[in-house]
Amino acid sequence: MDLKEKLVASFMAFENNGEVDLESNIHDIRSKAMANFEAKGFPTKKNEEWKYTSLNSLLKNDFSVFPKLEATVELNEVKKYFLHEIESYKIVFVDGAYSSFLSNTTHEEADICLISSALKRPKYKMVLDHYFGKIANQEESLTSLNTAFSSEGAFINIPKNTVLSKPIQIVYFSTGSEKEILLQPRNLIVVGENSHVQIYERHQSLSNNTVLTNAVTEVFAHKRAIVDHYKIQNDRENASLIDSTYVQQKDNSIVSVNTFSFGGKLTRNNLEFYHEGQYIDSHLNGITIIGGKQHVDNHTLIHHKKENCESHELYKGIFDDNATGVFNGKVIVNKEAQKTNAFQQNDNILIGNKAAINAKPQLEIFADDVKCSHGCTIGQLDKNALFYLQSRGIPAKEAKALLLFAFGNEVVEKIKIPGLKSRIIKLIAQKLDVELGLDL
Repeated sequence: MDLKEKLVASFMAFENNGEVDLESNIHDIRSKAMANFEAKGFPTKKNEEWKYTSLNSLLKNDFSVFPKLEATVELNEVKKYFLHEIESYKIVFVDGAYSSFLSNTTHEEADICLISSALKRPKYKMVLDHYFGKIANQEESLTSLNTAFSSEGAFINIPKNTVLSKPIQIVYFSTGSEKEILLQPRNLIVVGENSHVQIYERHQSLSNNTVLTNAVTEVFAHKRAIVDHYKIQNDRENASLIDSTYVQQKDNSIVSVNTFSFGGKLTRNNLEFYHEGQYIDSHLNGITIIGGKQHVDNHTLIHHKKENCESHELYKGIFDDNATGVFNGKVIVNKEAQKTNAFQQNDNILIGNKAAINAKPQLEIFADDVKCSHGCTIGQLDKNALFYLQSRGIPAKEAKALLLFAFGNEVVEKIKIPGLKSRIIKLIAQKLDVELGLDL
């Protein structure tokens, strides 16, 4: 039995075990999603959107769909993966199961809890029925697969006129209790009018066992809402992540998604923004620093549907050894979306002789009064700049690291949480294998 057949059979068991609420609209959504996945299967390189990313090596594994053992972890084992320098709400999962011991949720200034809990309460079920699956692209077979098995993840509902007093951390741990495990978390984030939230998200394996995470997040930003979302991807070499995030914005909202990809075997980031109003501002930023045989694929889509909106994309990549990267950024501007300002930039440095990057910026513009531009650069370190630093007494290793850090610093400067900014700088220094000696 291959993995696809195993998943189809597991879905039937999922329903028969009573995991699906047959009275909810979500049951119908799940059933249709599984039918779509069964028809399409896993994406292959014949699919244009997956031309440079192959899942073949992952699909050979015999993944466990449901963990057989309930694992626990102690705080001292995982504290370093949290932003412990700041006070925050926490939603923590261990092998896909909620960890109340490590979490700090609330229903006071906002609803920060679980999908599973929301499914059981009429008050929250109304919210789920209204938003769940409304913007997730069900034409994507892996998104459909996640939808079919969605039963656990973060549920965040921020009421209008609320500036959340502290950030939210969403952290997923894999303990390695199973030799090979497939995890499928589902997050729903609804931010009301005039509200502001900051979110930190991380997927982390605690062992060298094989783990594949197929995560989906839907974000709804209402009028004048502000959302800052930070994704930290610094996992072990046997961990792979397919992370699909869908964002819908209303009038005057501002949403920023910042992705920092430093580790993992294969990472695929699908990020789609849909503008459903005027004077919307979208920011997509990312840094990739990888080596060995690591692979990171950033796929972005921004769909401008209304006039007077802006989008800004900035992705930087540093690739060493045999690492490979992909950047596929698409901007669509509808005929009605006059006075759109869309900017897209992707810059890459290849350090290793066998490192590679496949870049494909795309603009589809159907309006005539717009300001849209894109740019892509691929090169190596400036030897003259490197020589200049060495001539001033800076060792070659540190000179190289300083130039690489300066290359990515434009993205680092966009981080609005001081504790996280310090953490990212330290992670970059670790990846570059130097002490940068910066005053944080």
